Amino acid sequence: MLMESPGLDELDLRLLDALQRNARSTFAELGAVVGLKAPAVHDRVKRLEGRGFVRGYAAQLDGRLLGLELIALVSCFTTPDCNYDEFTHTLAELPEVSEVHSVAGEESFVLKVMTRSTAHLDELLSRLKSVKGMARTKTTIVLSSPFERGGISVR
Repeated sequence: MLMESPGLDELDLRLLDALQRNARSTFAELGAVVGLKAPAVHDRVKRLEGRGFVRGYAAQLDGRLLGLELIALVSCFTTPDCNYDEFTHTLAELPEVSEVHSVAGEESFVLKVMTRSTAHLDELLSRLKSVKGMARTKTTIVLSSPFERGGISVR
C-alpha cells in the first residue's frame, strides 16, 4: 500500500518510486512500470518536477572506489554567538562534508564527512575547529554501512 501524500495519486507515487530506482529510465520504460504511454508519463514527470517533488537527478558514486575510505559523523557544538547561516555556508564549502544536519540536542549540527584516511580526517577536524562559531566537535567513525536507503520510501 502506497502512503498518502497531498496532491499525489497512486500513479505519481509509483512514478517517484521508479525514478528513484533508476532516474535514467526512459518515459516509455517508466510507462511500462505504471501502465501509461510515454507522453502521459512525460507530462506527469514534468508536473512532479515543477511542483518540487523531484529536486534533481544525480549519479550515486562509490566513495571507496574514489579513494574516500573513511566516513565519519561529526557533531558540531557551536558558540552562543554563532551565525548559523554563515556557519553552515562555511561547512558546505568544505569538499569533505557531504551532509549538514541541524539537530536537537547538545550539539547544533551533525555532519557526514568522507576522507581518504585518519590523517585526512584529523586535518579536516583541525580546519573545522577553526570555523567561526565552532566551540568543539565530537567524531564518530563509521566502521561499515550495512544498509543505506539512497532515497525516500514512498511505500
